[in-house]
Parts: sequence; C-alpha cells; structure tokens
Amino acid sequence: MSLAVGVVAGLGAIVFYLAIDQVTGLALGKLVGYVPPSPAGEGGYLGFEGIARPWLLPFITAAGGLLSGLLVFTLCPEAEGHGTDAVIAAVHHKQGGIAARVPVVKLVASAITIGTGGSAGREGPAAQISAGFASLLGARLHLRPQDRRMLVAAGVGAGIGAIFRAPLGGAVLAAEILYLHDLEVEVLLPALMASIVGYTIYGAVFGFTPIFGSQPDLALTSPVQLLYYAALGLICGLVGILYSRVFYGIAGVSKRLALPAWIKPALGGALVGLIGVRLPQVLHMGYGWLQLAMSPSLRSVPLWVVLLLPFLKILTTSFSIGSGGSGGIFAPGMFIGGMVGAALWRLGDGGLPHMPADPAPFVIVGMMAMFGGIAHAPLAVMLMVAEMTGNLSLLAPAMIAVALSYSVVGDATIYQSQLPNRSSSPIHHMQFSFPLLSSLLVREAMAGPPPMAAPQEALEEIRARLQGQEYAAVCVVDRGLYLGAVPRDVIANQQAGRSQAHLGEMVDRAIMPVAPDQTLDLALEQLSSQPYGWAPVVSADGSLLGQVAVRDVIRTYQRYLTRDIRQVSKLPPGTRLVEVTVEPSAPVAGRALRDAHLPPGSLVISVNRAGDVIFPRGDTRLQPGDVVMLTITSANEAAVRTLLRGKTHG
Repeated sequence: MSLAVGVVAGLGAIVFYLAIDQVTGLALGKLVGYVPPSPAGEGGYLGFEGIARPWLLPFITAAGGLLSGLLVFTLCPEAEGHGTDAVIAAVHHKQGGIAARVPVVKLVASAITIGTGGSAGREGPAAQISAGFASLLGARLHLRPQDRRMLVAAGVGAGIGAIFRAPLGGAVLAAEILYLHDLEVEVLLPALMASIVGYTIYGAVFGFTPIFGSQPDLALTSPVQLLYYAALGLICGLVGILYSRVFYGIAGVSKRLALPAWIKPALGGALVGLIGVRLPQVLHMGYGWLQLAMSPSLRSVPLWVVLLLPFLKILTTSFSIGSGGSGGIFAPGMFIGGMVGAALWRLGDGGLPHMPADPAPFVIVGMMAMFGGIAHAPLAVMLMVAEMTGNLSLLAPAMIAVALSYSVVGDATIYQSQLPNRSSSPIHHMQFSFPLLSSLLVREAMAGPPPMAAPQEALEEIRARLQGQEYAAVCVVDRGLYLGAVPRDVIANQQAGRSQAHLGEMVDRAIMPVAPDQTLDLALEQLSSQPYGWAPVVSADGSLLGQVAVRDVIRTYQRYLTRDIRQVSKLPPGTRLVEVTVEPSAPVAGRALRDAHLPPGSLVISVNRAGDVIFPRGDTRLQPGDVVMLTITSANEAAVRTLLRGKTHG
C-alpha cells in the first residue's frame, strides 16, 4: 500500500509541477512580462529584466485569487488554505478521512494561485494529493482506523519528499509534523517506502539534481561562526512566531469580513500584486530568489530590500493563503528564513571576524532554523534542506540554530492542527488511557459466535428462526467463510415486500471484522467508531471465530486489572515491592547476587538492564544502572537501599 501511495505521489507531483509551470508561463510570462527566477535544479534561470507590464500585475494576482476562490468555495470548501494542516487534522480527528474531490480541487486551485503570482508553496497540495489517495485506498480496503491514519500520514511524506526531491526529509516530516513535541514512529517505515518511490518517479522526469544544486564546498570554517549561527537561530525563532501570528491574524480578519468567501482571495491577491510591483521577490514560490541570495551577488542588493523581504513575504503569504486562497506555507517559510539569514550575513559582512565569504551558509541554515522551529519539525526540515542543497556539512551549525529557534518558539506553531504529543491524539487515545489494553488480545475478550446463516436464506426465515432470542446481528457465512453481517434491526424491521429478500443482499459493510490477535486498544477504537459497537472476530483465512462488543472489552479490562491488583495485594503484611537503581558506588555493583549479602526476607524478582528484563539467578552480576525489582520488609529496607545505592544515596 505504501508503494502504491508513492506511485501516486510521484505522478501527482509531476502533474502539479507542470500545471504550475503552464499557468506561470501564461499569466506572469506572457501577460505580465515577468519570468520568475528558477533554482539550479529546475532550470537555473537567474536573470531578472524587470516587469514589462507592472500595471497589469495586481489584476492578474487578483484574477488568480478570484478563480481559486470560486473553485474552492463552490466545489470543495475543505480545500481552503494550506493543505498540510488539513491532512494533520484528518489524521487526528477524522480517522484519516479525506474527501476524494479535495486533492483534485487543491491541485488546480493551488496551481492557479501560485502561477498567477500568489505567495504560496507547492508542498501542501502535493501532500494532499498522495494523502487523499491513501485515504481513498484505506477506505476501499476497509483498513482499521489506525492503519488508515498511518497510511495517510505516509502520504504526506511521499508528496513532500517527491516534489522537494528530499525523500528522507519527507519521510521524517510525516512522522514529526503531527505533534508539537513528539514523533509518530509507526509512520516512519511506510513513509520511507512511499517517499523514495515518489522521489524516484518524479526524478525520472525532472532529474535528480537537488533543487538548489549541489553545493559541496560549504562548511563550518571557524568555531566563532557558531556564535553567529546561534544568533541566527534566536532571530529565526522570533520571526517564526511573527509569521504564525500575522498569518492567523490576517486569516481571522478575512473570516470576519462581511463578503462572499470566494471574493476574499481576490482581494488578497490584489494586495500581493501591489507589493510585487515594487518588490517581485515576494511573488510566486521564491526559490529562484533564494538561489540568488546564496551567491556573492547579494552584496549588490540594497540592504533595506534584504532587511524588508522577510517581513513582506510574511504579509504576502498571509494575503494569498490566509484570505482563503489555496497553496502551501512551507516554501514561503523557507524563503523567510533564508532571507533572515541573508540579512544577518549582510549586516556582518566585512565587519565581523570569520564571517563566511558568501551568504550561502547563512541562507541555508536560516531556512532550516525558521521553519524547523515554527513547524515543530526540526529533524525533518534540517534533512530536507540538506537534501535540497546537496550539503550535509552545515548540519552542525544548523543543529545549534534549529535547537535555539525551536526553544524560542515554544508551543507556537504554523500548523494549528498539531497536538502536543501522542497521548493527546485519538490515534493513541485507548493506548494511553487504558495502557493494559495494549497488552491484551481480542481472543481474550471474545464471546461465542453470533447466529449464522447462508447468503441465500430469506429474511423471513431468519426472523422466524431467531424469534425470542437476543442477538446483535446475523453473520452471513458461506462454507465457513465470513461474508458480512446483517444487523438485528434490519431483520426485525423489514419492510413489506422485502420478507423474501436474501440475507446476502442486506449485508451492512459498515460492520468491519476484527482479528483475534489484534490488541484490545485498537479493537476498542474500531468498535467505538462503528455504528453498533459490535464486530465479528474473523481469522486470517476468513473463518468466523466469535464476536466482541465494547462491553466485552471493558469487562476483560476490569477482570485483568482486578486480578493484577489482587496479586500485588497478597504480599505478606509488612512486605513491600520496590524498584531500586544500582549506583556505581553501591557495595553490590559488580557482584553476583549470591555474594551480595542481601538481608533475610529480600527477594530479587527481576533486573531491568538497558531496557532488557533479566530474571536473575545466583550468578547474575549486578551492574551500575540496573533497575532491580525486589520484595523487602520494612525492617530491612534501609539496609537494602544502602547495598544497592551506596551510603550517600541511602
């Protein structure tokens, strides 16, 4: 399934890139007479001869906003704004559900927004294309909600990894982007597979050169430079907070405007065009201008322009996307960070010792620090920018800058659908709320099989046969294999003329089976999302084994919980169960248990050594750092702690 998502991610990225290119060539190139510079890996056109018809630019950007708004708010309001945040929300709150029309509308609307000069990125739409397919695939295959969510998250990494030619960064982003301070480890493997396939397909058409070309000569050349990169990280953190607040502030103002929703992107587009007449660097995605900022020719740009560009890009992105337009906020975020780095380099060039000879290191680290912090994806963004520049030697200063930016940002974020950590997400709600459930299996809660019938049996026959019996549904079975289920209310409330309908025609596809070896936390989540709170238990070969309901899961949980508590409570009076960590100075450190001379009444149950649980014998040697679980009496507690922790820790 991950491979299929990767194929769609690569093909979708190709179509999206070509769509942007065509709209840009027509709207900006032929009509306005402005050809945006392009980065080294996408043509490398770095010329700028001005705008032939600048007076037309605001009309074109406004028209792009109008067309985008009409498409989005007429056909698919869910495609409004930046797509990555919508996918994050779908993973957390909609069981990975994304409407099938969203990716198509998002692709067209975003291509129009960007191609007519709107300040937006292409990562959000690319992510929604592959994530939307992943959602559709998961629904068609009746995947568990947990698996569907993971596949959709992997689609995010595949789309972004493909269109940025950064497969590793894209995969890590899929795991990192869901939370403020956590990582979805389960996503990594499917995201890696999907991302590398998408990247390969996209690269087969457009080449595998990094977006900003290969820049192997850039490196940290002096320890003093770390101070400059630290300052860059602090500044990028503050600018990131400003980016988030301005973006959502303008989005809030736009929502309160008493105008039709489809008109607002046109107003935002007009404002972007007015700013772009004077400073075209803030138009489009801005990758070509970032490429120019990496070269020594940055010295020829007026200092006031370099200082102003990050803040104007914040405004234009907010006008383009915050007004209801369609596009991503990743690329603008990297432009803002890169220009902050360029500005800091310009201020220190020729005045500060050991300043790099050209601005490229500061631009690259600025991209990482700004968006890595405010997106709460420090690892992913560092890897992505390293892949986009073909340079890993700047990771050391980048780590300092990104860490400081991340610390300054705190809980502020550019993706409002992010949750603090896994325990806050419905993905892991059952696991963290009922931790014992993750160690119990469905077979331990399973009840006997429900009534069964052949698919050709009539409803009237079933109703007569089961009259007076209690049952939730009838399972349709053919030669022992489960085909589906028909709820009791369908059988009991059959309409006139339907009494002879065959049972196989009435199967409710919403009742999805669970596997006997599935853990109860995942089963409870699935049962809670189904309309009847009940599901058949079906083996891998399709045989019907039994049934399980929410009440069965809760009863099993209570039974095991009570049993475990009762076992611990049976300790003799005056006996305690404790865990003690062996300190390096402890008398028992390095000794075998038989030589530890633990006081009478002490019983060592287990030793946890670096995550491995050891059930000890007499020749087991205790090592510093071991966590020893043992039963002791109140009388010998002090002696035991002294032996295991030393006198200074008694």
